[in-house]
Amino acid sequence: MGILSTTPTTMDQCIEECLRCARACEECNTACLQEPDVQARIACLQHLHDCADICFEAAGYMARNSANSKALCALCASICEACAVECEKFKDDHCQECAKICRSCAEICRKMAS
Repeated sequence: MGILSTTPTTMDQCIEECLRCARACEECNTACLQEPDVQARIACLQHLHDCADICFEAAGYMARNSANSKALCALCASICEACAVECEKFKDDHCQECAKICRSCAEICRKMAS
């Protein structure tokens, strides 16, 4: 085990952003289930679930320094972007905030994947 640096690496930042995104998606999912138009949100709910899952997985892969981290981060970026597009279709605050966090996560995941 090496000594931990006080300067966050791209991987450290990506892990943090993936966890932040997973949380945002879980919270948005819960909030969407309470909305009166929940039936109109089925695709969004599915994207939120996928996005939270892939973000948790990507964080785990990076934390254990898996050789597959870059490939998973590339997939995570794609799923985060798709989730952002779905969330942006709904004008409530939780969906708009989630979309911003998803886009931020996609950006850092793309850096991690390259």
